Amino acid sequence: MENYVAFFSGGKDGLYALYLAQENGINVKYLLTLKTTIGLSPHYENIEAMAKMAEIMGKKMVIFDMKDGSDKLSNFISALDVSGIIGGDISLEDHLKWIEKLSQSADIKAIEPLWKRNSLELVMEIVSKGFQYSIIAVDKKKLSKNWLGYTFRNSEDIEKFVKENPAIDPAGEGGEFHTFVIQSPLFDEKFDLKIIKRCESAKYDYLKFDIC
Repeated sequence: MENYVAFFSGGKDGLYALYLAQENGINVKYLLTLKTTIGLSPHYENIEAMAKMAEIMGKKMVIFDMKDGSDKLSNFISALDVSGIIGGDISLEDHLKWIEKLSQSADIKAIEPLWKRNSLELVMEIVSKGFQYSIIAVDKKKLSKNWLGYTFRNSEDIEKFVKENPAIDPAGEGGEFHTFVIQSPLFDEKFDLKIIKRCESAKYDYLKFDIC
């Protein structure tokens, strides 16, 4: 059986892309988490919760430090002996091109199940499939920190958010907010966020949390 690796942050887009890939018969063996070099990552700040999620899904999480560069990342992926890599991009052309270049260097496929989907239709579909997700970070210039911890459990929650934030992409594709999934068909159990503290960086208001 061919194995695949999926980009992994615990957020809704990446997990839903993984879900769709597996629904199409793709075996995702590894979850690839990147340690960024371009500033604080609200997801990586909660790496312990991400590791717990990976364990719940029965996947092996692997971590790569981007200070070593994209060429080394390509070699790292090649060493996993996978046939392809799965991303959760919706409309960011530069990121898609980066993933395509990375996959070409590693001589594997690039699979982007969410590409060019309408953001509102997509998030409605995500919750309809049994996914629930919470906002764990907001860009301070784009969205109020009052939305930290807000959980999308159904279409009504999405409609409320969209009504109160008409200028914000419903999927947060512009980096307006970041999410963490607390329920999905990928999990054998449901969990909740246990907020440890509210934090602030130059760019983000974000949560430090555990899952329970």
